[in-house]
Amino acid sequence: MKIAVLGTGDVGKMLGDRLLAGGHAVRMGSRTAGNEKAAAWAAAASGDASTGTFADAAAWADMVLLAVSGMAALDVVASAKEALAGKVVIDLTNPLDFSQGFPPRLSVCNDDSLGEQIQRAVPDARIVKTLNTLSNPLMLAPGQLEGPHDVLLCGNDPQAKSAVRELLVSFGWNDPIDLGDITNARGLEMWLPLWVRLFQALGTPMFNLHVQR
Repeated sequence: MKIAVLGTGDVGKMLGDRLLAGGHAVRMGSRTAGNEKAAAWAAAASGDASTGTFADAAAWADMVLLAVSGMAALDVVASAKEALAGKVVIDLTNPLDFSQGFPPRLSVCNDDSLGEQIQRAVPDARIVKTLNTLSNPLMLAPGQLEGPHDVLLCGNDPQAKSAVRELLVSFGWNDPIDLGDITNARGLEMWLPLWVRLFQALGTPMFNLHVQR
């Protein structure tokens, strides 16, 4: 599959490497063509790796992973709006606002979410919210944490969620939990304030939710 990773930070590079290792072709998207971080990643990568602008990468891809900061997410999808039409877009972002220091506050919550705002901004895209409740290493290798634990997803399009579920299973997630439509992104994002405080208390990001049923 051709998969675009929008974002050149640690999450984007980890995703790109993992997808290449799984046999996918990956194009890393950034705000400008010739981005130094993206170019360095592609040069060091093993597999079919390339770079482009956000719009270039989205237009090329079969599936898109949005891996930018939450505060930049709406600008990024707006810059690639036409290219995202009809595409499955995995939204990993969180609306974390660090403007008042640490711990961050949520820039949107309760009766709206960043996931919903992204869906409204690109109504022809098929947004699926997932992986935002996890530390970077656990996203792609859940076996690093002993015992059962869960990944959650939500979105409006059943076929899109099925495609995302297949990708999550390829990462090692055995039974992703589907919460329903994109309004459930509110709950996924509101987990983050507690996640941050658990990180402070435990001194490690290597923990996760498990739903005992």
